[in-house]
Amino acid sequence: MEFLKVNHLKVYYPIRSGFFRRVVGHVKAVDDISFQLNRGETYGLVGESGCGKTTTGRTLIGLIKATAGEILLEGKDLAKLNRRERSYHRKDIQMIFQDPYSSLNPKKRVLDIIAEPIRNFEKLSPQEEKRKVQYLIERVGLHPDSIYKYPHEFSGGQRQRIGIARALTLHPKLIIADEPVSALDVSVQAQVLNFMKDIQTEFQLTYLFISHDLGIIRHMCDRIGIMYRGQFVEEGASQEIFNNPQHIYTKRLISAIPNVDPRKKQEQIKLRQHVEKEYKLSWQRYFNAEGKAYPLKRISDTHSVAIL
Repeated sequence: MEFLKVNHLKVYYPIRSGFFRRVVGHVKAVDDISFQLNRGETYGLVGESGCGKTTTGRTLIGLIKATAGEILLEGKDLAKLNRRERSYHRKDIQMIFQDPYSSLNPKKRVLDIIAEPIRNFEKLSPQEEKRKVQYLIERVGLHPDSIYKYPHEFSGGQRQRIGIARALTLHPKLIIADEPVSALDVSVQAQVLNFMKDIQTEFQLTYLFISHDLGIIRHMCDRIGIMYRGQFVEEGASQEIFNNPQHIYTKRLISAIPNVDPRKKQEQIKLRQHVEKEYKLSWQRYFNAEGKAYPLKRISDTHSVAIL
């Protein structure tokens, strides 16, 4: 079932120059992308730093204003809501930020950090508020008494769990996870990711999962969109993207995934050499003279690629 639909989303930043600060051009952070999320699935946005994936997530939640396009959540265009309507619908979309150290207010106790969204949208007594916060803290694997502590008293993984608890307070329909484990140790990453998968069913969550780590994306996501310079170059079911990549940029990303198996190391080197040779010989199939990707073309029911 179609839940979120993004149509021709654009986010442009003006470039100003001269004494009068006239606009002389634009940085096209997100350049005309369209995709949709189905209820209950995990959709991955993948690409290198600066490709526009974080800007996309922040635009969906309302932290950045869209230059053009539609953001339809259950048929309602969030991009055209007034300030009061946008504030009401903000509880339906929550975000887990990349850095668990800077996303929590160091001067507030965990109780106040998690209760802040509740105070903005619900009217609960102090006792009811405390019980709800303790329930959420327990659900993310922390002791109920943790609500009286400050962020600096927790490890990175525990802080990210607090961020997840905060995102769950208003029972959102969609959670945007922006590189949620990139700042954590590898041993902690698996715990947080598995926990996110566990609570997805319990809280009936839909995830937009943003990452540059293809290993994590493969583990977490049902469908994937590959971004390059603010555009989509490939989109499809997770297995199709990894087993049958079509765009040269996707192939380069997959060939760069580290492989710890020494027996397969030589195979990966040959794959990388083949991909680089293909890129040099036929890059015109994938990018126009300006270096921009072509529009997506459907090659199967669940797979689209930007190719000439």
